[in-house]
Amino acid sequence: MSELLIRGATAVLTGLGGVKARARGGDIRVEGGRIAQIGTLSPRPGERVIDASGCVAYPGWVNTHHHLFQSLLKGDPQGLNATLTPWLAATPMRLRPLMNEAEFRLATRIGLIELALSGCSTVADHNYHYWPDMPFDGSAIQFEEAARLGLRFVLCRGGGTLARLPGDQLPAASRPETLEGFLREVQRTAREFHDPRPDAMRRVVVAPTTPPHSMRPQELREVAAFARSMGLRLHSHLSETVQYHDAVHQHHGMKPVNFCETVDWLGPDVWFAHLVKLDADEIALLGATHTGIAHCPQSNGRLGSGIAPVRQLEAAGAQVSIGVDGAASNEAADMISETHAAWLMQRARGGQDAVALHRGGAGEGDAAAVTVEDVVRWGTAGGAGVLGLDAVGTLAVGQAADIALYGIDRNPRYFGLHDPAIGPVASGGAADLRLLLVGGREVVRDGALPGLDMAQLAHESREAVRAILGRL
Repeated sequence: MSELLIRGATAVLTGLGGVKARARGGDIRVEGGRIAQIGTLSPRPGERVIDASGCVAYPGWVNTHHHLFQSLLKGDPQGLNATLTPWLAATPMRLRPLMNEAEFRLATRIGLIELALSGCSTVADHNYHYWPDMPFDGSAIQFEEAARLGLRFVLCRGGGTLARLPGDQLPAASRPETLEGFLREVQRTAREFHDPRPDAMRRVVVAPTTPPHSMRPQELREVAAFARSMGLRLHSHLSETVQYHDAVHQHHGMKPVNFCETVDWLGPDVWFAHLVKLDADEIALLGATHTGIAHCPQSNGRLGSGIAPVRQLEAAGAQVSIGVDGAASNEAADMISETHAAWLMQRARGGQDAVALHRGGAGEGDAAAVTVEDVVRWGTAGGAGVLGLDAVGTLAVGQAADIALYGIDRNPRYFGLHDPAIGPVASGGAADLRLLLVGGREVVRDGALPGLDMAQLAHESREAVRAILGRL
């Protein structure tokens, strides 16, 4: 792989914390797919030079929770104004079983493209589109589509042994698997695709859809032991709404996080999406075990779930990352929209929790605790941390060259910024992505993916939506 010099960036945010959050100098040299130098550099003979003037450089985003199949289920009127539980019945549970192989592949492709165009280099998809004797390999399709674009892909293999509805009401594509079948398919998929290296392009994670509803307690213990015996991480949904507290209390007489502790589902190799509704003792337990969160602020807002206590979780010791969640509950499933929302919502939660001085509180000061640099760190290094991809997620010498270069000189939303480095997150909107490198390889150039016919993709998506609705 030839040498490449990104030269003259206005600012470089590294994904690291503290004084290391910003690099000195606006040049980044890439050699052999890794970052060789950062600073003020001169071109070498024969070296390809990318003019980064008017741009800021970030690490490629690491999206730690998605449902790519939902890319063809956006804005469903039956679920648009619902909270989580009725939305599940109205949209994914109603429409997912109607999707065929071609539509599943198309939805995956649309979601990955949307993410790539926002500067996302690593995608962890929580795919639960599985059922006994399904006629196609959805896991292989997702790995194929990610490889086609040149993105890192982590399959969080979902599914479960329990169904939300009685069996006689279920279409074939909604029927649960047996535990033996689930474990057999995880093992097969991991054998074919999982790469344990810290800069892997492909990973497999064991991810029953949601602990309180997808498997029995003993099965969850078996799954956790099985995953760890294979060196695989664990992922699921948890505590997205108060319904999780009600369900776990009704069936197990305890809180959701305590329930996860009893089934061996806490630890530095585990991360949960959402974690919106947590008591102080649950936050402490998640922190003490260094369990992770995929913070999904837009979906949590869209479904009326609330705002996760991310600052409190991180202060307690939990690992923090950012995920966009499924496009059916987040009609802008890209990492720029998500990180913009994360920045605003965490500050809003701080303000909401603020107590006046005369009432014994600390006033407004704590509302300003979250910075753009924090959000960049969560969405890059934090994501790489929960995925165990230690060689990605930061712009530092020796790390994989996953680099997003954003233009801030053509769109008036960035004009007048006193600190250009914060523009992509703080100003929000559609990204002006000039370049996305993944492992030093060019994935996006000047806001476009090579060979992609966007008009054709739009046509195919419209036809697919019509076909799915026609099967109702």
